Amino acid sequence: MKRLALIPALAMGLGACTVGPNYTRPATPSASAAGFAETAKTSAVAATPLPDRWWQLYTDPALDRLVTDALAHNTDIRTAAANLARARAVLSEQRGARLPTTDLSASATRSRTPATTSPTGKSFESDFYSIGFDASYEIDLFGGVTRAIEAARGDTDAAAAELDAARVSVAAETARAYAAACSNAAQRGVAMETVKLQQQTLDLTNTLFDAGRGTRRDVERADVLLANTEAQIPGFEAERRASLYALATLTGRPPEAIDADADKCATPPRVTVTVPVGDGAALLARRPDVRAAERTLAADTARVGVATADLYPSIRLLGSIGFGAQKPGDVFKPSGFSWSLGPLISWSFPNQTVARARVRQARAGADASLARFDGAVLTALKEVEQALARYAGALDRNAVLVRAEQSSTEAARLSRLRFDYGADSFLLLIQAERDRADARAARAQSDAAVADAQVSLFKALGGGWQDAPAIERRDPAAR
Repeated sequence: MKRLALIPALAMGLGACTVGPNYTRPATPSASAAGFAETAKTSAVAATPLPDRWWQLYTDPALDRLVTDALAHNTDIRTAAANLARARAVLSEQRGARLPTTDLSASATRSRTPATTSPTGKSFESDFYSIGFDASYEIDLFGGVTRAIEAARGDTDAAAAELDAARVSVAAETARAYAAACSNAAQRGVAMETVKLQQQTLDLTNTLFDAGRGTRRDVERADVLLANTEAQIPGFEAERRASLYALATLTGRPPEAIDADADKCATPPRVTVTVPVGDGAALLARRPDVRAAERTLAADTARVGVATADLYPSIRLLGSIGFGAQKPGDVFKPSGFSWSLGPLISWSFPNQTVARARVRQARAGADASLARFDGAVLTALKEVEQALARYAGALDRNAVLVRAEQSSTEAARLSRLRFDYGADSFLLLIQAERDRADARAARAQSDAAVADAQVSLFKALGGGWQDAPAIERRDPAAR
């Protein structure tokens, strides 16, 4: 018994011998701590901190409600939440390895011994009742259990980050779908207004033709211009409905459950204030995909230790107590008591080919995770710089197109007056009408591009997962 008592003491003395590499967070590019390169090139953004709920910068109650609804009911978010719950259960399982394994058993058997094997030459029957308790405990001599818990904790943190990444994506896609529905409604409205103006031109052309002041060719040209604009309306309406269907699905509803406020929206949402973007350090701390990649790297680094621990002996302490007798009333009598206690040492030695191969696999997996982390950092910085460049370009283009629309509208008005007084030809009037239609369509399309560029920028900045509402399944019968 004294020798057996030395085993736990020895295990405690060697418990600090945790094999495998200790994880340290990898460094990121030093330039990432500074502001973004594109921030200095445009006055539309500022290096102030990004608010948690960036969609509230639009000051649009319908958009605010829709994003909040999507964060609570979206099916992708629910899936990510279930994955997080599963990862937490795995972590709990790994932590349970630090506790002894116990097993309680009870049995009642009746047996018959044949005459051929009986010492008396006669067969007999007997009963036996037993109750037993077995326990075993694995001594974490080389830190295999510790590293397994570290790996499970890293997986849990990564799953939590992936849930946040799903929230970022859903918030952005909800805002994008809402903006697309509004933008297509706006472009449809512009096309319908242009159709009214061009219909007036066609009516005037027909009147002049009937009065002998025009030609059939003038009528056909005006009709072609009108038909080309009319042909755009069904496309805008189809895209508007498609965006509304997508918006309903994002909020956990069936596609036909179109939101009434979104259905009435006719102007794309737009942030009119300077957009806060923060800096690179805040970005990398906020982006969930970077956090998920870092936590996965930590988990895979710990798995190297798990695999390395298999190269060394494993020691388990085994113990059991039992009671048994041929009669139920005699089970707990001292004569039926039994016990056992002792260590079990196992070691895959000298053939460690499989164990060493697993160590190499784990190290390769950690190297791949490090590469993915570096890639996630660079991708985050790249996406923000690209989104900033595209947003600035969309704003500059929009400003030019606003001026072009104003000029073309005035030119068309003057051309109509000159045509009425006979100073301009019908060809010049048609050209002015065409220029105005093109300018109005380009302006409406540019407004949509600005709204989309803003949402893309907010998505690249990685906000929107903080203080998210509770996740719940929407009642299928609810509309």
